[in-house]
Amino acid sequence: MKDKEKPPIFDVQLRKVETVGPWILTLLSGSTVQDKSLANGDEIEDTDFSFIEESESDTIYLKTLDPKEWKDQDHYRVLGLSELRFKATEAQIKTAYRRRVLNHHPDKRKKLGEKVQGDDDYFTCITRAWEILGNKLKRRAFDSIDPKFDNDIPSKDTAKKSNFFELFGPVFARNSIWSEQNSVPQLGDINSSRDHVDRFYNFWYSFNSWREFSYLDEEDREQATDREERRWIEKQNRANRAKLKKEESTRIRQLVDLAYANDPRLLKFKKEEQERKAALKQAKKDAIRQKQEEEIRQREEEAAKAQKEKEEREAAEKAQRNALKAEKESQKKALKKERKHIRDLCNTNNYYIQNGDNVIEIMSGVEKICDQLSVDQLKQLAAALQKEGRKALIEKLKQMECRVEMNNVIKNEVKVVENNNNNWETEDVQLLIKAVNLFPAGTNQRWEAVANFINQHSKIGGRNAKQVLAKAKSMQNANFTDNALKSEMNANAYDQFEKQKKCEANMPEEVSERQAGWSAEEQKLLEQALKTYPVAIKDRWDRIAECVPTRTKKECMKRFKEIVELVKAKKAAQV
Repeated sequence: MKDKEKPPIFDVQLRKVETVGPWILTLLSGSTVQDKSLANGDEIEDTDFSFIEESESDTIYLKTLDPKEWKDQDHYRVLGLSELRFKATEAQIKTAYRRRVLNHHPDKRKKLGEKVQGDDDYFTCITRAWEILGNKLKRRAFDSIDPKFDNDIPSKDTAKKSNFFELFGPVFARNSIWSEQNSVPQLGDINSSRDHVDRFYNFWYSFNSWREFSYLDEEDREQATDREERRWIEKQNRANRAKLKKEESTRIRQLVDLAYANDPRLLKFKKEEQERKAALKQAKKDAIRQKQEEEIRQREEEAAKAQKEKEEREAAEKAQRNALKAEKESQKKALKKERKHIRDLCNTNNYYIQNGDNVIEIMSGVEKICDQLSVDQLKQLAAALQKEGRKALIEKLKQMECRVEMNNVIKNEVKVVENNNNNWETEDVQLLIKAVNLFPAGTNQRWEAVANFINQHSKIGGRNAKQVLAKAKSMQNANFTDNALKSEMNANAYDQFEKQKKCEANMPEEVSERQAGWSAEEQKLLEQALKTYPVAIKDRWDRIAECVPTRTKKECMKRFKEIVELVKAKKAAQV
Protein backbone atom coordinates (compact mmCIF):
# COMPACT_ATOMS: atom_id res chain seq x y z
CA MET A 1 0.00 0.00 0.00
CA LYS A 2 1.39 3.29 -1.03
CA ASP A 3 2.10 5.94 1.48
CA LYS A 4 -0.65 8.44 1.58
CA GLU A 5 -1.13 11.64 3.51
CA LYS A 6 -2.49 11.25 7.01
CA PRO A 7 -6.20 11.91 7.29
CA PRO A 8 -7.23 15.17 9.08
CA ILE A 9 -8.42 13.26 12.15
CA PHE A 10 -4.86 12.63 13.19
CA ASP A 11 -4.03 16.31 13.01
CA VAL A 12 -4.61 16.94 16.78
CA GLN A 13 -4.41 20.43 18.16
CA LEU A 14 -4.74 21.65 21.74
CA ARG A 15 -7.63 23.98 22.41
CA LYS A 16 -8.74 25.87 25.49
CA VAL A 17 -12.23 24.75 26.51
CA GLU A 18 -14.35 26.52 29.16
CA THR A 19 -16.87 24.53 31.17
CA VAL A 20 -20.41 25.90 31.00
CA GLY A 21 -23.91 24.74 31.76
CA PRO A 22 -25.85 23.77 34.88
CA TRP A 23 -23.14 21.52 36.26
CA ILE A 24 -20.53 24.28 36.48
CA LEU A 25 -23.17 26.56 37.97
CA THR A 26 -23.92 23.87 40.54
CA LEU A 27 -20.22 23.56 41.35
CA LEU A 28 -19.68 27.32 41.65
CA SER A 29 -22.81 27.91 43.76
CA GLY A 30 -21.88 25.17 46.23
CA SER A 31 -25.21 23.40 45.84
CA THR A 32 -25.63 19.65 45.89
CA VAL A 33 -25.01 17.66 42.77
CA GLN A 34 -28.71 16.87 42.48
CA ASP A 35 -29.57 20.55 41.89
CA LYS A 36 -30.42 20.75 38.17
CA SER A 37 -31.74 24.32 38.09
CA LEU A 38 -30.29 26.70 35.51
CA ALA A 39 -29.30 30.26 36.13
CA ASN A 40 -32.50 31.48 34.47
CA GLY A 41 -34.69 29.26 36.66
CA ASP A 42 -35.57 26.66 33.95
CA GLU A 43 -35.65 23.07 35.10
CA ILE A 44 -34.19 20.06 33.37
CA GLU A 45 -36.03 16.81 33.46
CA ASP A 46 -34.23 14.18 35.45
CA THR A 47 -34.63 10.86 33.70
CA ASP A 48 -32.53 9.03 36.28
CA PHE A 49 -35.01 7.31 38.62
CA SER A 50 -32.39 5.25 40.46
CA PHE A 51 -32.68 7.42 43.57
CA ILE A 52 -36.42 6.72 43.82
CA GLU A 53 -36.57 3.08 42.93
CA GLU A 54 -39.72 1.73 44.54
CA SER A 55 -39.52 -1.39 46.62
CA GLU A 56 -42.21 -3.71 47.80
CA SER A 57 -42.04 -2.20 51.31
CA ASP A 58 -42.77 1.24 49.84
CA THR A 59 -45.88 -0.12 48.13
CA ILE A 60 -47.05 -1.76 51.34
CA TYR A 61 -46.47 1.53 53.21
CA LEU A 62 -48.51 3.49 50.68
CA LYS A 63 -51.41 1.10 50.95
CA THR A 64 -51.47 1.49 54.75
CA LEU A 65 -51.93 5.25 54.55
CA ASP A 66 -55.21 6.85 55.56
CA PRO A 67 -56.06 9.95 53.47
CA LYS A 68 -57.82 11.45 56.46
CA GLU A 69 -54.57 11.37 58.45
CA TRP A 70 -52.52 13.06 55.74
CA LYS A 71 -51.13 15.64 58.18
CA ASP A 72 -49.35 12.96 60.22
CA GLN A 73 -47.76 11.16 57.24
CA ASP A 74 -44.16 11.46 56.07
CA HIS A 75 -44.53 13.17 52.70
CA TYR A 76 -40.91 12.50 51.73
CA ARG A 77 -41.42 8.78 52.29
CA VAL A 78 -44.67 8.88 50.33
CA LEU A 79 -42.73 10.15 47.30
CA GLY A 80 -39.79 7.85 47.96
CA LEU A 81 -37.41 10.63 49.10
CA SER A 82 -36.74 9.39 52.63
CA GLU A 83 -32.98 9.50 52.16
CA LEU A 84 -32.80 12.93 50.57
CA ARG A 85 -35.57 14.71 52.49
CA PHE A 86 -34.83 18.47 52.76
CA LYS A 87 -31.84 18.06 50.40
CA ALA A 88 -34.12 16.98 47.53
CA THR A 89 -34.38 19.50 44.71
CA GLU A 90 -37.58 20.66 43.09
CA ALA A 91 -36.76 18.59 39.98
CA GLN A 92 -36.24 15.48 42.07
CA ILE A 93 -39.55 16.02 43.90
CA LYS A 94 -41.33 16.52 40.59
CA THR A 95 -39.77 13.41 39.10
CA ALA A 96 -40.58 11.31 42.16
CA TYR A 97 -44.17 12.48 42.07
CA ARG A 98 -44.49 11.57 38.37
CA ARG A 99 -43.03 8.13 39.06
CA ARG A 100 -45.52 7.57 41.87
CA VAL A 101 -48.37 8.71 39.59
CA LEU A 102 -47.25 6.28 36.87
CA ASN A 103 -47.15 3.39 39.30
CA HIS A 104 -50.17 4.12 41.53
CA HIS A 105 -52.71 6.05 39.48
CA PRO A 106 -56.20 4.61 40.09
CA ASP A 107 -56.93 4.16 36.35
CA LYS A 108 -53.81 2.09 35.89
CA ARG A 109 -54.55 0.01 38.91
CA LYS A 110 -58.13 -0.57 37.72
CA LYS A 111 -56.81 -1.86 34.40
CA LEU A 112 -54.66 -4.28 36.36
CA GLY A 113 -57.76 -5.50 38.18
CA GLU A 114 -57.06 -3.82 41.53
CA LYS A 115 -60.00 -2.51 43.51
CA VAL A 116 -59.90 1.28 44.06
CA GLN A 117 -61.75 2.84 47.05
CA GLY A 118 -62.50 6.21 45.46
CA ASP A 119 -61.95 9.25 47.73
CA ASP A 120 -60.47 7.09 50.49
CA ASP A 121 -57.79 5.66 48.23
CA TYR A 122 -54.14 6.15 49.29
CA PHE A 123 -53.42 7.89 45.98
CA THR A 124 -54.89 10.97 47.67
CA CYS A 125 -51.87 10.90 50.05
CA ILE A 126 -49.51 11.03 47.02
CA THR A 127 -51.29 14.06 45.61
CA ARG A 128 -51.30 15.66 49.08
CA ALA A 129 -47.54 15.05 49.37
CA TRP A 130 -47.04 16.74 46.00
CA GLU A 131 -49.22 19.69 47.06
CA ILE A 132 -47.05 20.24 50.13
CA LEU A 133 -43.56 19.45 48.84
CA GLY A 134 -44.23 21.07 45.46
CA ASN A 135 -45.08 24.38 47.18
CA LYS A 136 -42.11 26.23 48.65
CA LEU A 137 -43.98 27.74 51.60
CA LYS A 138 -45.79 24.52 52.50
CA ARG A 139 -42.63 22.48 52.10
CA ARG A 140 -40.79 24.87 54.41
CA ALA A 141 -43.55 24.49 57.00
CA PHE A 142 -43.29 20.69 56.77
CA ASP A 143 -39.46 20.74 56.92
CA SER A 144 -39.72 22.76 60.13
CA ILE A 145 -41.45 19.86 61.89
CA ASP A 146 -39.79 17.03 59.95
CA PRO A 147 -40.41 13.93 62.12
CA LYS A 148 -37.07 12.47 61.05
CA PHE A 149 -35.15 15.48 62.32
CA ASP A 150 -33.22 14.84 65.57
CA ASN A 151 -33.98 17.66 68.01
CA ASP A 152 -32.00 16.09 70.86
CA ILE A 153 -29.00 17.89 72.38
CA PRO A 154 -26.27 16.32 74.56
CA SER A 155 -26.65 16.22 78.33
CA LYS A 156 -24.18 17.75 80.76
CA ASP A 157 -22.77 14.38 81.81
CA THR A 158 -22.35 13.28 78.20
CA ALA A 159 -20.67 16.57 77.31
CA LYS A 160 -18.13 16.11 80.09
CA LYS A 161 -17.32 12.47 79.29
CA SER A 162 -17.35 12.50 75.47
CA ASN A 163 -15.04 14.01 72.89
CA PHE A 164 -16.21 17.58 72.44
CA PHE A 165 -15.76 17.88 68.67
CA GLU A 166 -17.11 14.42 67.87
CA LEU A 167 -20.17 15.06 70.05
CA PHE A 168 -21.08 18.66 69.20
CA GLY A 169 -19.88 18.84 65.60
CA PRO A 170 -22.78 16.79 64.11
CA VAL A 171 -25.32 18.53 66.39
CA PHE A 172 -24.37 22.04 65.19
CA ALA A 173 -24.18 20.82 61.57
CA ARG A 174 -27.66 19.29 61.91
CA ASN A 175 -29.18 22.44 63.37
CA SER A 176 -27.42 24.76 60.91
CA ILE A 177 -30.12 23.96 58.28
CA TRP A 178 -32.48 26.33 60.15
CA SER A 179 -30.19 29.34 59.67
CA GLU A 180 -31.46 32.29 57.67
CA GLN A 181 -27.86 32.97 56.64
CA ASN A 182 -26.30 30.79 54.00
CA SER A 183 -22.74 30.92 55.35
CA VAL A 184 -22.80 29.13 58.70
CA PRO A 185 -19.43 28.91 60.54
CA GLN A 186 -18.27 25.43 61.39
CA LEU A 187 -17.33 24.23 64.87
CA GLY A 188 -13.70 23.70 63.91
CA ASP A 189 -11.15 21.73 65.88
CA ILE A 190 -8.75 22.16 68.78
CA ASN A 191 -6.37 24.21 66.64
CA SER A 192 -8.97 26.83 65.61
CA SER A 193 -7.99 30.43 66.20
CA ARG A 194 -9.52 32.68 68.81
CA ASP A 195 -11.22 34.76 66.09
CA HIS A 196 -12.83 31.66 64.57
CA VAL A 197 -14.15 30.50 67.94
CA ASP A 198 -15.48 33.95 68.82
CA ARG A 199 -17.15 34.24 65.40
CA PHE A 200 -18.71 30.77 65.83
CA TYR A 201 -20.25 31.50 69.24
CA ASN A 202 -21.30 35.02 68.27
CA PHE A 203 -23.18 33.52 65.33
CA TRP A 204 -24.96 30.89 67.42
CA TYR A 205 -25.77 33.24 70.30
CA SER A 206 -27.48 35.52 67.78
CA PHE A 207 -28.82 32.61 65.74
CA ASN A 208 -31.67 33.62 63.40
CA SER A 209 -33.79 30.56 62.58
CA TRP A 210 -36.32 30.33 59.77
CA ARG A 211 -37.97 27.35 61.42
CA GLU A 212 -41.70 27.96 61.92
CA PHE A 213 -44.53 25.73 63.12
CA SER A 214 -47.52 26.67 61.02
CA TYR A 215 -47.82 23.02 59.89
CA LEU A 216 -48.89 22.12 63.43
CA ASP A 217 -51.84 24.52 63.48
CA GLU A 218 -54.73 22.73 65.17
CA GLU A 219 -57.41 24.72 63.35
CA ASP A 220 -57.71 25.46 59.64
CA ARG A 221 -58.71 29.06 59.05
CA GLU A 222 -60.23 28.09 55.71
CA GLN A 223 -62.84 26.03 57.49
CA ALA A 224 -64.13 29.01 59.45
CA THR A 225 -67.75 29.98 58.83
CA ASP A 226 -67.33 33.71 59.30
CA ARG A 227 -64.73 36.41 59.79
CA GLU A 228 -64.85 36.40 63.59
CA GLU A 229 -64.19 32.68 63.76
CA ARG A 230 -61.35 33.06 61.25
CA ARG A 231 -59.77 35.75 63.42
CA TRP A 232 -60.10 33.61 66.51
CA ILE A 233 -58.45 30.67 64.71
CA GLU A 234 -55.60 32.90 63.53
CA LYS A 235 -55.09 34.16 67.07
CA GLN A 236 -54.93 30.64 68.49
CA ASN A 237 -52.53 29.53 65.78
CA ARG A 238 -50.22 32.51 66.34
CA ALA A 239 -50.10 31.82 70.06
CA ASN A 240 -49.23 28.16 69.48
CA ARG A 241 -46.54 29.05 66.94
CA ALA A 242 -44.98 31.62 69.31
CA LYS A 243 -44.85 29.04 72.10
CA LEU A 244 -43.16 26.45 69.87
CA LYS A 245 -40.78 29.12 68.49
CA LYS A 246 -39.80 30.07 72.03
CA GLU A 247 -39.14 26.43 72.90
CA GLU A 248 -36.99 26.10 69.79
CA SER A 249 -34.98 29.21 70.74
CA THR A 250 -34.50 27.83 74.25
CA ARG A 251 -33.28 24.51 72.83
CA ILE A 252 -30.71 26.25 70.60
CA ARG A 253 -29.59 28.46 73.49
CA GLN A 254 -29.13 25.44 75.78
CA LEU A 255 -27.07 23.75 73.10
CA VAL A 256 -24.81 26.81 72.68
CA ASP A 257 -24.44 27.31 76.46
CA LEU A 258 -23.54 23.65 76.95
CA ALA A 259 -20.97 23.78 74.17
CA TYR A 260 -19.54 27.07 75.46
CA ALA A 261 -19.16 25.63 78.96
CA ASN A 262 -17.32 22.50 77.75
CA ASP A 263 -15.31 23.85 74.83
CA PRO A 264 -11.64 22.93 75.49
CA ARG A 265 -10.51 25.78 73.26
CA LEU A 266 -12.11 28.33 75.57
CA LEU A 267 -10.37 26.72 78.52
CA LYS A 268 -7.14 26.92 76.58
CA PHE A 269 -7.79 30.56 75.66
CA LYS A 270 -8.70 31.33 79.27
CA LYS A 271 -5.49 29.72 80.47
CA GLU A 272 -3.50 31.63 77.87
CA GLU A 273 -5.22 34.84 78.93
CA GLN A 274 -4.44 34.11 82.57
CA GLU A 275 -0.85 33.40 81.64
CA ARG A 276 -0.74 36.61 79.61
CA LYS A 277 -2.18 38.61 82.49
CA ALA A 278 0.18 36.88 84.91
CA ALA A 279 3.09 37.68 82.60
CA LEU A 280 1.90 41.28 82.32
CA LYS A 281 1.49 41.49 86.07
CA GLN A 282 4.91 39.95 86.59
CA ALA A 283 6.33 42.39 84.05
CA LYS A 284 4.79 45.27 86.01
CA LYS A 285 6.21 43.86 89.24
CA ASP A 286 9.60 43.47 87.58
CA ALA A 287 9.37 47.04 86.30
CA ILE A 288 8.46 48.29 89.78
CA ARG A 289 11.22 46.20 91.31
CA GLN A 290 13.73 47.48 88.77
CA LYS A 291 12.56 51.02 89.46
CA GLN A 292 12.92 50.47 93.19
CA GLU A 293 16.33 48.91 92.68
CA GLU A 294 17.30 51.86 90.50
CA GLU A 295 16.08 54.28 93.16
CA ILE A 296 17.97 52.34 95.84
CA ARG A 297 21.05 52.35 93.63
CA GLN A 298 20.73 56.10 93.07
CA ARG A 299 20.24 56.67 96.79
CA GLU A 300 23.27 54.52 97.54
CA GLU A 301 25.29 56.42 94.94
CA GLU A 302 24.11 59.72 96.38
CA ALA A 303 24.87 58.49 99.90
CA ALA A 304 28.30 57.29 98.78
CA LYS A 305 28.88 60.59 97.01
CA ALA A 306 27.73 62.52 100.09
CA GLN A 307 29.93 60.32 102.30
CA LYS A 308 32.86 60.90 99.99
CA GLU A 309 32.24 64.65 99.98
CA LYS A 310 31.91 64.54 103.76
CA GLU A 311 35.17 62.63 104.09
CA GLU A 312 36.87 65.04 101.71
CA ARG A 313 35.43 68.00 103.62
CA GLU A 314 36.50 66.48 106.94
CA ALA A 315 39.91 65.73 105.50
CA ALA A 316 40.16 69.32 104.26
CA GLU A 317 39.00 70.64 107.63
CA LYS A 318 41.43 68.35 109.40
CA ALA A 319 44.21 69.50 107.10
CA GLN A 320 43.19 73.10 107.75
CA ARG A 321 43.14 72.46 111.50
CA ASN A 322 46.50 70.81 111.28
CA ALA A 323 47.79 73.73 109.25
CA LEU A 324 46.36 76.19 111.78
CA LYS A 325 47.81 74.11 114.61
CA ALA A 326 51.16 74.01 112.88
CA GLU A 327 50.95 77.75 112.28
CA LYS A 328 50.03 78.32 115.91
CA GLU A 329 52.91 76.12 116.99
CA SER A 330 55.24 78.03 114.72
CA GLN A 331 53.85 81.34 116.03
CA LYS A 332 54.16 80.04 119.54
CA LYS A 333 57.77 79.04 118.91
CA ALA A 334 58.45 82.37 117.23
CA LEU A 335 56.79 84.21 120.13
CA LYS A 336 58.77 82.18 122.63
CA LYS A 337 61.95 82.92 120.67
CA GLU A 338 61.24 86.67 120.52
CA ARG A 339 60.36 86.79 124.21
CA LYS A 340 63.62 85.04 125.03
CA HIS A 341 65.40 87.49 122.76
CA ILE A 342 63.85 90.46 124.65
CA ARG A 343 64.74 88.98 128.01
CA ASP A 344 68.29 88.21 126.86
CA LEU A 345 68.73 91.78 125.60
CA CYS A 346 67.52 93.17 128.94
CA ASN A 347 69.79 90.83 130.94
CA THR A 348 72.82 91.27 128.74
CA ASN A 349 72.63 95.09 128.68
CA ASN A 350 71.58 95.41 132.35
CA TYR A 351 68.37 97.31 131.54
CA TYR A 352 66.91 96.26 134.90
CA ILE A 353 69.49 97.94 137.16
CA GLN A 354 70.31 101.50 136.15
CA ASN A 355 70.04 104.86 137.89
CA GLY A 356 68.50 103.36 141.02
CA ASP A 357 65.18 102.41 139.34
CA ASN A 358 62.89 99.83 140.85
CA VAL A 359 64.19 96.59 139.40
CA ILE A 360 61.06 94.61 140.27
CA GLU A 361 58.72 97.05 138.48
CA ILE A 362 60.90 97.02 135.35
CA MET A 363 61.14 93.26 135.33
CA SER A 364 57.36 92.87 135.79
CA GLY A 365 56.87 95.44 133.03
CA VAL A 366 59.14 93.48 130.72
CA GLU A 367 57.13 90.33 131.46
CA LYS A 368 53.87 92.18 130.71
CA ILE A 369 55.36 93.37 127.43
CA CYS A 370 56.32 89.81 126.54
CA ASP A 371 52.85 88.55 127.43
CA GLN A 372 50.82 91.22 125.60
CA LEU A 373 52.82 92.03 122.48
CA SER A 374 52.74 89.97 119.30
CA VAL A 375 55.69 88.52 117.43
CA ASP A 376 55.98 91.47 115.07
CA GLN A 377 55.70 93.95 117.92
CA LEU A 378 58.38 92.06 119.85
CA LYS A 379 60.62 92.12 116.76
CA GLN A 380 60.09 95.86 116.44
CA LEU A 381 60.86 96.30 120.15
CA ALA A 382 64.01 94.17 119.84
CA ALA A 383 65.18 96.30 116.91
CA ALA A 384 64.44 99.46 118.90
CA LEU A 385 66.36 98.09 121.90
CA GLN A 386 69.35 97.28 119.75
CA LYS A 387 69.23 100.73 118.21
CA GLU A 388 68.18 103.00 121.12
CA GLY A 389 68.93 100.84 124.11
CA ARG A 390 67.19 101.22 127.49
CA LYS A 391 65.38 104.36 126.36
CA ALA A 392 63.14 102.35 124.00
CA LEU A 393 62.30 99.96 126.84
CA ILE A 394 61.23 102.78 129.16
CA GLU A 395 59.02 104.37 126.49
CA LYS A 396 57.34 101.03 125.81
CA LEU A 397 56.68 100.58 129.53
CA LYS A 398 55.06 104.03 129.70
CA GLN A 399 52.84 103.17 126.71
CA MET A 400 51.75 99.97 128.36
CA GLU A 401 50.86 101.84 131.59
CA CYS A 402 48.74 104.35 129.67
CA ARG A 403 46.94 101.54 127.93
CA VAL A 404 46.22 99.81 131.24
CA GLU A 405 44.83 103.03 132.71
CA MET A 406 42.52 103.50 129.72
CA ASN A 407 41.24 99.97 130.06
CA ASN A 408 40.57 100.54 133.74
CA VAL A 409 38.67 103.75 133.00
CA ILE A 410 36.51 101.96 130.42
CA LYS A 411 35.82 99.12 132.82
CA ASN A 412 34.81 101.53 135.55
CA GLU A 413 32.44 103.34 133.22
CA VAL A 414 30.87 100.06 132.13
CA LYS A 415 30.54 99.04 135.76
CA VAL A 416 28.86 102.34 136.60
CA VAL A 417 26.40 101.86 133.76
CA GLU A 418 25.64 98.34 134.90
CA ASN A 419 25.16 99.54 138.45
CA ASN A 420 22.75 102.20 137.18
CA ASN A 421 20.85 99.58 135.24
CA ASN A 422 20.68 97.35 138.28
CA ASN A 423 19.70 100.25 140.55
CA TRP A 424 15.92 99.93 140.99
CA GLU A 425 14.21 102.93 142.56
CA THR A 426 11.01 102.69 144.54
CA GLU A 427 8.94 104.03 141.62
CA ASP A 428 10.43 101.41 139.28
CA VAL A 429 9.65 98.65 141.78
CA GLN A 430 6.06 99.88 142.02
CA LEU A 431 5.82 99.95 138.22
CA LEU A 432 7.17 96.38 138.17
CA ILE A 433 4.52 95.21 140.65
CA LYS A 434 1.80 97.00 138.71
CA ALA A 435 3.01 95.56 135.37
CA VAL A 436 3.17 92.03 136.80
CA ASN A 437 -0.44 92.34 137.93
CA LEU A 438 -1.43 93.95 134.61
CA PHE A 439 0.18 91.17 132.53
CA PRO A 440 -0.47 87.92 134.44
CA ALA A 441 1.13 84.56 133.77
CA GLY A 442 0.17 83.17 130.36
CA THR A 443 0.44 86.50 128.52
CA ASN A 444 2.26 86.22 125.20
CA GLN A 445 5.89 87.46 125.69
CA ARG A 446 5.01 88.52 129.20
CA TRP A 447 8.37 89.85 130.39
CA GLU A 448 8.97 91.85 127.19
CA ALA A 449 5.55 93.45 127.76
CA VAL A 450 6.44 94.19 131.43
CA ALA A 451 9.78 95.75 130.39
CA ASN A 452 8.08 97.94 127.74
CA PHE A 453 5.49 99.11 130.29
CA ILE A 454 8.23 100.06 132.82
CA ASN A 455 10.31 101.85 130.18
CA GLN A 456 7.25 103.88 129.07
CA HIS A 457 6.38 105.06 132.60
CA SER A 458 9.83 105.18 134.23
CA LYS A 459 12.20 108.14 134.21
CA ILE A 460 15.33 106.01 133.84
CA GLY A 461 14.20 103.44 131.25
CA GLY A 462 16.55 101.09 129.45
CA ARG A 463 15.25 97.96 131.17
CA ASN A 464 15.20 94.71 129.22
CA ALA A 465 13.21 91.54 129.80
CA LYS A 466 16.16 89.75 131.36
CA GLN A 467 16.72 92.49 133.98
CA VAL A 468 13.01 92.71 134.75
CA LEU A 469 12.77 88.92 135.20
CA ALA A 470 15.86 88.88 137.45
CA LYS A 471 14.43 91.67 139.62
CA ALA A 472 11.07 89.93 139.87
CA LYS A 473 12.76 86.67 140.93
CA SER A 474 14.92 88.48 143.49
CA MET A 475 11.80 90.16 144.91
CA GLN A 476 10.00 86.81 145.00
CA ASN A 477 12.94 85.08 146.69
CA ALA A 478 13.46 87.93 149.16
CA ASN A 479 9.71 88.01 149.84
CA PHE A 480 10.08 91.72 150.49
CA THR A 481 12.35 91.12 153.51
CA ASP A 482 14.55 94.07 152.60
CA ASN A 483 13.74 96.34 155.52
CA ALA A 484 15.19 99.43 153.93
CA LEU A 485 13.13 99.00 150.76
CA LYS A 486 10.03 98.16 152.75
CA SER A 487 10.53 101.17 155.03
CA GLU A 488 11.06 103.45 152.03
CA MET A 489 7.95 102.16 150.30
CA ASN A 490 5.92 102.56 153.48
CA ALA A 491 7.21 106.09 153.95
CA ASN A 492 6.32 107.09 150.40
CA ALA A 493 2.90 105.55 150.72
CA TYR A 494 2.34 107.43 154.03
CA ASP A 495 3.41 110.76 152.49
CA GLN A 496 1.04 110.29 149.59
CA PHE A 497 -1.74 109.41 152.02
CA GLU A 498 -1.11 112.57 154.05
CA LYS A 499 -1.07 114.77 150.94
CA GLN A 500 -4.32 113.27 149.72
CA LYS A 501 -5.85 113.71 153.16
CA LYS A 502 -4.94 117.39 153.24
CA CYS A 503 -6.38 117.97 149.80
CA GLU A 504 -9.59 116.25 150.77
CA ALA A 505 -9.82 118.40 153.89
CA ASN A 506 -9.61 121.57 151.79
CA MET A 507 -12.19 120.33 149.20
CA PRO A 508 -15.90 119.98 149.72
CA GLU A 509 -17.10 116.69 151.01
CA GLU A 510 -19.01 115.86 147.85
CA VAL A 511 -15.95 116.43 145.64
CA SER A 512 -13.66 114.38 147.88
CA GLU A 513 -16.04 111.49 147.83
CA ARG A 514 -16.32 111.64 144.06
CA GLN A 515 -12.50 111.79 143.58
CA ALA A 516 -11.95 108.81 145.77
CA GLY A 517 -12.53 106.52 142.75
CA TRP A 518 -14.98 105.47 140.09
CA SER A 519 -17.51 102.96 141.29
CA ALA A 520 -18.66 100.06 139.15
CA GLU A 521 -22.04 101.75 138.57
CA GLU A 522 -20.39 105.02 137.45
CA GLN A 523 -18.02 103.15 135.15
CA LYS A 524 -20.95 101.28 133.61
CA LEU A 525 -22.90 104.52 133.05
CA LEU A 526 -19.85 106.15 131.43
CA GLU A 527 -19.28 103.23 129.04
CA GLN A 528 -22.96 103.20 128.03
CA ALA A 529 -22.91 106.97 127.42
CA LEU A 530 -19.77 106.66 125.27
CA LYS A 531 -21.53 104.07 123.14
CA THR A 532 -24.76 106.09 122.94
CA TYR A 533 -23.10 109.40 121.93
CA PRO A 534 -20.34 108.84 119.33
CA VAL A 535 -17.70 111.39 118.34
CA ALA A 536 -19.76 112.96 115.52
CA ILE A 537 -22.45 114.26 117.93
CA LYS A 538 -22.23 117.91 118.89
CA ASP A 539 -21.90 118.69 122.65
CA ARG A 540 -20.98 115.06 123.20
CA TRP A 541 -19.34 115.40 126.61
CA ASP A 542 -22.18 117.52 127.96
CA ARG A 543 -24.61 114.76 127.20
CA ILE A 544 -22.25 112.11 128.59
CA ALA A 545 -21.94 114.12 131.84
CA GLU A 546 -25.72 114.24 132.03
CA CYS A 547 -25.80 110.42 131.89
CA VAL A 548 -23.38 110.23 134.88
CA PRO A 549 -25.06 112.43 137.55
CA THR A 550 -22.30 112.02 140.16
CA ARG A 551 -19.50 113.22 137.82
CA THR A 552 -18.72 116.45 136.04
CA LYS A 553 -17.83 116.87 132.38
CA LYS A 554 -14.15 117.37 133.23
CA GLU A 555 -14.05 114.20 135.35
CA CYS A 556 -15.65 112.16 132.60
CA MET A 557 -13.11 113.43 130.03
CA LYS A 558 -10.23 112.73 132.43
CA ARG A 559 -11.50 109.20 133.13
CA PHE A 560 -11.83 108.56 129.37
CA LYS A 561 -8.21 109.66 128.81
CA GLU A 562 -7.00 107.39 131.59
CA ILE A 563 -8.79 104.41 130.02
CA VAL A 564 -7.34 105.25 126.58
CA GLU A 565 -3.81 105.53 127.98
CA LEU A 566 -4.18 102.23 129.83
CA VAL A 567 -5.36 100.45 126.68
CA LYS A 568 -2.58 101.96 124.58
CA ALA A 569 0.04 101.01 127.16
CA LYS A 570 -1.23 97.44 127.29
CA LYS A 571 -1.26 97.11 123.48
CA ALA A 572 2.21 98.63 123.18
CA ALA A 573 3.53 96.33 125.87
CA GLN A 574 2.10 93.30 124.09
CA VAL A 575 3.61 94.39 120.78
